[in-house]
Amino acid sequence: MNPADEILDIVDENDEVIGQARRGEAYARGMRHRAVFILARDAQDRIFVHRRTPTKLVFPSLYDMFVGGVVGAGESYDEAALREAEEELGVSGLPLPAPLFKFLYESGDQTWWSAVYEVRCELPVSPQAEEVAWHAFLPEAELEQRLGEWEWVPDGLAAYERLRANRAG
Repeated sequence: MNPADEILDIVDENDEVIGQARRGEAYARGMRHRAVFILARDAQDRIFVHRRTPTKLVFPSLYDMFVGGVVGAGESYDEAALREAEEELGVSGLPLPAPLFKFLYESGDQTWWSAVYEVRCELPVSPQAEEVAWHAFLPEAELEQRLGEWEWVPDGLAAYERLRANRAG
């Protein structure tokens, strides 16, 4: 199925479902939907970082420190977090990602409820070639250094900044 044809729940400012739409329509019309962001760490506590492929519907060719994606219609955040983590990392048998927090991402006409998770991935990864152009597990200090050097997806950067603030607070 074409990703633009995937059916999403459309939600209001309180994250209550108010309808459904195809993903392409939701993006084109700026309809609020749901997404998951999963910070994947390996056995050495390094963070999975990747560059998105140029064919992605949103934020093509940008770097991201999260795996994740949209929550399908009728799917829970927890279900989507495990599905997306396993799909994008190319593994099966991950533990359930641990929920950390949720926030409303808004930028221009783009808006989605964003649930942030963390998961330990000690399995060898084999990311989807259609989703991931480059990847590596980076120590957090190197990730921090790269924040000012690489072009990052804005929603992932917003989630990461909130994650850092939550840890500091």
